[in-house]
Amino acid sequence: MADPVLLYTNPMSRGQIARWMLEEVGTPYEAVILDYAGGMKTADYRAINPMGKVPAIVHGGKVVTECAAICAYLADAFPAAGLAPATDDRADYYRWLFFAAGPVEAAVTNKAMGFVLPEGRERSAGYGSLDDTLDTLETAVTGRSWICGGTFTAADVYVGAQIDWGLTFGTIPSRPAFEAYAARLRERPAYKRQKEIDNALIAEMQKQG
Repeated sequence: MADPVLLYTNPMSRGQIARWMLEEVGTPYEAVILDYAGGMKTADYRAINPMGKVPAIVHGGKVVTECAAICAYLADAFPAAGLAPATDDRADYYRWLFFAAGPVEAAVTNKAMGFVLPEGRERSAGYGSLDDTLDTLETAVTGRSWICGGTFTAADVYVGAQIDWGLTFGTIPSRPAFEAYAARLRERPAYKRQKEIDNALIAEMQKQG
């Protein structure tokens, strides 16, 4: 039997995305919970991820960081889960996976942090404007059940996590297409398992102060 995937995470982090993907894949995995001030900054963990951030996975001796990369890697590493389209049918899959990891992540984070682009410098930012980015993201989840049409894929885990998180915390505005897409995601058994696990860990951490 192959070694399980090792997941380095914190329940109050984007590590929730990696755990959700692992639950979708259905492969055995072990989670190592790291705190922000200590565990993530140790020399041992920085040897895995020099950024000192989570999530990271180790599989077969190989390290993968960055949530979008983790989702894509796991879909390819465990093809039986059916979470990646055929290689000749990945246009939408790659397009929206990387759009969410690039323009969406940057635009939403900048807005949440209060960064304001100087007038006339939109082209320099890459994503242009938050409104343009959200309007474009909306097209990805309009008129179809999932990012790649009728089949749920790893792109839905990453794009969906961005939308789900944004709606929950107010960093992405409520729009009917976003709300409907998030509602479909929240019905997935793997999503529910991930939330149950991470919410229990968060509750335990809060008890401990």
